[in-house]
Amino acid sequence: MKKKSSTYSDLSKKQLENLKEFYIQKKVDSMSHQELKQYVLEIISHQINDTIDKEEEMEAWREMSDFFGDQFEIIILEIQSKYIDDQNLIDQEIDPQKQRLELLERNNSNQEKKDMWDD
Repeated sequence: MKKKSSTYSDLSKKQLENLKEFYIQKKVDSMSHQELKQYVLEIISHQINDTIDKEEEMEAWREMSDFFGDQFEIIILEIQSKYIDDQNLIDQEIDPQKQRLELLERNNSNQEKKDMWDD
């Protein structure tokens, strides 16, 4: 009779954590320098480029700021001057929060208007 394969549910939480740590260490040890660099590049690229919302964008911004330190503002200025034409696009973009506020104000002002037929 064939023995059934083990699954993660066969292990205690501590045993599973230990197995995971053992795997991580062995996986890293088995990778070449080039493979490690490529893997890290993919992870950092995903972390920085694939931000979904403002909170993730702010987190990526802080990480870049911490990495570049005092040079961060200089790098930003260089990039802004290199891509000056893109500033026009930024100015033309609609701020969603501003758009929502304007819509709310319009709706409120419409509600405040009293119908002339109402007594």
